[in-house]
Amino acid sequence: MPFNGEKQCVGEDQPSDSDSSRFSESMASLSDCECSRQSFTSDSSSKSSSPASTSPPRVVTFDEVMAATRNLSNLTLAHEIAVNENFQLKQEALPENSLAGRVKHIVHQAFWDVLDSELNADPPEFEHAIKLFEEIREILLSFLTPGGNRLRNQICEVLDTDLIRQQAEHSAVDIQGLANYVISTMGKLCAPVRDNDIRELKATGNIVEVLRQIFHVLDLMKMDMANFTIMSLRPHLQRQLVEYERTKFQEILEETPSALDQTTEWIKESVNEELFSLSESALTPGAENTSKPSLSPTLVLNNSYLKLLQWDYQKKELPETLMTDGARLQELTEKLNQLKIIACLSLITNNMVGAITGGLPELANRLKRISAVLLEGMNKETFNLKEVLNSIGVQTCAEVNKTLMERGLPTFSAEIQANLIGQFSSIEEEDNPIWSLIDKRIKLYMKSLLCLPSPQKCMPPMPGGLAVIQQELEALGCQYANIVNLNKQVYGPFYANILRKLLFNEEAMGKVDASPPTH
Repeated sequence: MPFNGEKQCVGEDQPSDSDSSRFSESMASLSDCECSRQSFTSDSSSKSSSPASTSPPRVVTFDEVMAATRNLSNLTLAHEIAVNENFQLKQEALPENSLAGRVKHIVHQAFWDVLDSELNADPPEFEHAIKLFEEIREILLSFLTPGGNRLRNQICEVLDTDLIRQQAEHSAVDIQGLANYVISTMGKLCAPVRDNDIRELKATGNIVEVLRQIFHVLDLMKMDMANFTIMSLRPHLQRQLVEYERTKFQEILEETPSALDQTTEWIKESVNEELFSLSESALTPGAENTSKPSLSPTLVLNNSYLKLLQWDYQKKELPETLMTDGARLQELTEKLNQLKIIACLSLITNNMVGAITGGLPELANRLKRISAVLLEGMNKETFNLKEVLNSIGVQTCAEVNKTLMERGLPTFSAEIQANLIGQFSSIEEEDNPIWSLIDKRIKLYMKSLLCLPSPQKCMPPMPGGLAVIQQELEALGCQYANIVNLNKQVYGPFYANILRKLLFNEEAMGKVDASPPTH
């Protein structure tokens, strides 16, 4: 069967070359050397995507809000199916001890108890059973492809409810025989993963329990069919994703003109920071001030993306254009924070005892594994980072001393151990120099990734001090670059329009704030 016989492979979360070319065209005005100021100040931007408007606010009706909500739901679902190869629909199981779970169990049990009493009555009452077979027939027919006429005719003939009612009137209906036919047909239509369920159905003796389990397995088969359909549609959706998402977002923007407010503020924050940086450079003694400094739109946008790696996802709202990737970006940020601490711990250890442990790669790997295990869940509110760092320091000292003893070397003194544990614990302090250094180097690496046309084919060099997390950082960086590059291709025209307004219209009017950025 096709349900499990094929495995959908999704490589890079990147659209095709034609999508890339369309993105290049839409973002051509962001090129540092191929565009003029005139192209940015023109009125060629897409409609409704301006971050600022002189028109009075428009009243949004309830129907428009609902239409925008539907568009956002469709956009989010399509994006998730296309970029997440593990996306699947799953049955929602109610907690057993919940009120809803108990009510559902009681109602279902009452239904099957009534059916059991009807079938065991003298004479038996078959009306409810016939309605169940009618429903089973419709479900089985829904599994058939348009060309399955032979099986369709057979199902309709065997499960002909009018004929079954006539047989019931003369006490000639074979309920067990009908159930056996249904189970046999389900075995032909189901995915291989359901073979065990079919065997269990065949082994069940009680007819009421058989019907009950038939509906349970049919529910599972419906979920299998839905997931197979998703898997089949994924390649087609990936080819059309950029155009589809852009069109849907444009529809949302037409229904709710404020749908780019957060995105505009996100980009404007980077503009302000870059302007402040340029003004600081201009005031540096010996700096040349022969020409007015100008901002690179590409640099501004890339710096905006870099901010997402330090975003407070619990308290700060994401830009609207990144809502569909919010969960993925948050997960990457949490992993990156863990890698930063591991790199800091490794750097401190190497600085203090590198001469002793430098030739022991197995010790370095063991210390890394210990740190990674103890730092699991560090993004939870209940996680006590200082206490965990202290524990990692104690474990590190114990592992190093054990290795030194095995080689007949003197162990660490109490003073060295206290110093090492103290430096580990101080990582969480604000403006810690080791943390600042590692953070700066990781930012540099991520920034280099965003400048590459294809990070998967040519990775940038790894900055010093990050060798211990190189493998994990490269994998994380590729995921991050995939998210950013796809986002640029989808929302490039909207970003281009915002940057036109912020970098040129507002700059000319003196509206851009060049004061020191607040964090």
